[in-house]
Amino acid sequence: MYGLVNKAVKELVIEKFGEESWETICTKANFADGDFLSMTPYPDKLTFDLVASASEVLNIPVEDLLFAFGEYWILYTAEQGYGNMLDLAGDTFPKFLKNLNMLHQRVNSLMPDLKPPSFSVRNEKDNYLELVYNSHRTGLIPMLKGLVSGLGKRFDLTVECTHMIEEEGSHIFAIKW
Repeated sequence: MYGLVNKAVKELVIEKFGEESWETICTKANFADGDFLSMTPYPDKLTFDLVASASEVLNIPVEDLLFAFGEYWILYTAEQGYGNMLDLAGDTFPKFLKNLNMLHQRVNSLMPDLKPPSFSVRNEKDNYLELVYNSHRTGLIPMLKGLVSGLGKRFDLTVECTHMIEEEGSHIFAIKW
């Protein structure tokens, strides 16, 4: 994952739990640098190690941390200069979800080593749709649910996101707002 993701993890921890907690997490994860370059790719293992260490140090389940990070990511990326790109992805919640692949293609032009997930929308009705999610990374379902919740906040909506099933390698989410 790119350093931007790890920087957001760091900022979330420092904002909610303080610098000392971040330093303890880095020590536990065997990460001596303590900071990241936003546009530099880092091994996924480092990100997962930081999250696992944060879970232990902060005594918060990994799933809860990933959900909180997903919500935080939406605000963080807008503040880090990607707000205009987010705006281009759609002016409504369902349009934004339909344009997630396009958004990742634009980001990929800035981050050529990006390996983003893919998405599609199906069974769209009034205030309901199903989001189909595919990723080579495992264990990020809680983060995706947090991202959807954060997007809901971006559009001033209360969103319910339920992981329905895994179907032929794809994860299907029922989303209501």
